[in-house]
Amino acid sequence: MINKKFLLAGRPVGRPISDDDFEYKEEETREINDGELLLENMVIEFQPAQKGWMENISNYVAPLEIGDVMRCSGIARVLDSKSEKFKKGDIVSGQTCWQTHPILNEEDIEIIEDTDMPTAYLGALGGTGLTAYFGVTKISKPNPGDTVIVTGAAGGVGSLAGQIFKIAGCKVYGIAGGKEKCEMLINEFGFDGAIDYKSQDLNESLSKLCPNGADIVYDNVGGRILNDCLLHLALNARIAICGIISRHKTDNMNFGPENYSNLIFKRATMQGFLMLDYMSETASARSKMKKWIEDGKLICKEDLREGFENAPDTLKGLFDGKNKGKQLLKITN
Repeated sequence: MINKKFLLAGRPVGRPISDDDFEYKEEETREINDGELLLENMVIEFQPAQKGWMENISNYVAPLEIGDVMRCSGIARVLDSKSEKFKKGDIVSGQTCWQTHPILNEEDIEIIEDTDMPTAYLGALGGTGLTAYFGVTKISKPNPGDTVIVTGAAGGVGSLAGQIFKIAGCKVYGIAGGKEKCEMLINEFGFDGAIDYKSQDLNESLSKLCPNGADIVYDNVGGRILNDCLLHLALNARIAICGIISRHKTDNMNFGPENYSNLIFKRATMQGFLMLDYMSETASARSKMKKWIEDGKLICKEDLREGFENAPDTLKGLFDGKNKGKQLLKITN
């Protein structure tokens, strides 16, 4: 059996990701050992953190070296098993990476019981949803009536975080790029308003939507958008730092925030976090979010593209803001 895969071939530091950053390779799959499984990758996920892994600047996961298979999580079908925990035909999730037929150890995957919503384990019930959930509940700590600003609001994490804030009784405004995305935030995700940073003056719009300032800023973007948001804080505001997708075209990790002095004036707190900090609470968080999904309170929008050969372009599109919801790529049925 042939395993198709993309290897890391370049480090896109200070520039956008290019095709030359990946090497396509095909090789015969080896025989599996005891405790291992041969998988057929079905769907893989994309997230902004992948660029940091490519640059080798991430300090919370193992380095991604040149020649390694590009890292990501995925949903896969078991083709062959030498494990007592899994059998042929099981649908599982794990770090399947950019390859068509990964071989993983039984300890590195988990079975998906909800086969009617398997891709949710890459989105709302996976790392994306858990990041949104813990960023809201552990860092932002919303109160009913709070005014919330979510940046990168049309992405996987931002769209889920905004909906969780709504469930908590907050008034939520999203910042996204483009009229279509802003309409989606309001009409599909139930946001109270949206700002198109590409065509609207951000400071003017924030002044109109949040005349008394924001109690919470949930930031996925960093850079100048975060900098402007810091000018519009309410007293005792909380700022949750989730991502810095704006820096994908620059190697300046230390840009801003120039307006951090407003943290003093507003007695605000700004805190970064990782979903990994709360892994012990994963089961409880998933249970709550699954109930919200079933009750129609949480919409899991997925941007599903197709074709393994399109993996590099799909990742590049993520940083160009082309995705609407969680970005996924379908490899096989």
